[in-house]
Amino acid sequence: MKKHIVLLPGDGIGKEVIESAKDVLNAIAEEFNHSFSFETHEIGGAAIDLYGTPLPESTVDACKHADAVLLGAVGGPKWDQNPSHLRPERGLLGIRKALDLYANLRPIKGFKNLLHASPLKEEVISGSDLLIVRELTGGLYFGTPSERRDNGQSVVDTLAYTRCEIERIVDKAFEAAQSRRGRLTSVDKANVLESSKLWREIVEEKKAKYPDVAVEHVLVDAAAMKLITNPTHFDVIVTENMFGDILSDEASVLTGSLGLLPSASLNESGVGLYEPVHGSAPDIAGKGVANPVAMILSAALMLRYSFGLNDEAKMIEDAAQGALDAGFHTADLRVENGRQVGTTEMTKLIVDFIKTQTASKCIASCYF
Repeated sequence: MKKHIVLLPGDGIGKEVIESAKDVLNAIAEEFNHSFSFETHEIGGAAIDLYGTPLPESTVDACKHADAVLLGAVGGPKWDQNPSHLRPERGLLGIRKALDLYANLRPIKGFKNLLHASPLKEEVISGSDLLIVRELTGGLYFGTPSERRDNGQSVVDTLAYTRCEIERIVDKAFEAAQSRRGRLTSVDKANVLESSKLWREIVEEKKAKYPDVAVEHVLVDAAAMKLITNPTHFDVIVTENMFGDILSDEASVLTGSLGLLPSASLNESGVGLYEPVHGSAPDIAGKGVANPVAMILSAALMLRYSFGLNDEAKMIEDAAQGALDAGFHTADLRVENGRQVGTTEMTKLIVDFIKTQTASKCIASCYF
């Protein structure tokens, strides 16, 4: 298989972890006789510095012609005082809109020997395995431009959705639930918001099309509480843009580190943008200590969702699992009787696991 991938390193540690993902993908290509070509473009703060905009047209054009896009991270205090249209995050919102990446998928699954790193009790989070499906191109973030009135003394933000925008994300969530454990939780605020009332109506209409999926409706405040008190209750959660943003970040604490969480943002044609959930972490950029696992797992999601390469994706996931199970970890994690390694070492471990197929043999011969 031949595929062309656009790399958007972005800012901070994004430049380091994107190289890790590239190394792992090259290893997969070698093992499975694929051909992956790469093209690098700027986004975020790096693009502002070079081109005076967080999202150059050349970046948008390259992404539109790619088979998939990998993004590192954007942002940092260097650009905090910039006007809103020159903030790095505008590049991320812009590329989502330009590619019509309406569905954001965030799998939340803990690694057994890292559960102690979570602020929650191990008995509460043990066995947690959920997927948050977030609508990504509508709602408050993309409504009528925000407005300040009365000399800045009042403000207006607009939460707008169309029926078709809700229908397509709900269908995506039902399909995801069918491929998992067959349970869907729709999160809204239907007791207050008209947009949530329409959301709930559409979910009720759609469930007849998916009789093998059990559906429940939960108000967002109750869902936030249950994520912390009983996360194993959930299989697939579907919700609108802002609720999904908040809940997926809340759920990230289940794993103990943002450095382990990947995400996929998909459009209707199957082209996707894949990025780690963590930020640019400018305080550790260039020090070689960033955790590359989330970026590497994002590359695995790319293989699965955009290219249909499930075996290759699983090989990456198993390799990452093997490295962590063997006690190797980066500085953001704490593993009892483990060995701390840097970005390059963790990447090499995962590549070696892929190449040898036998994690224990690789560790014993190469590292002890």
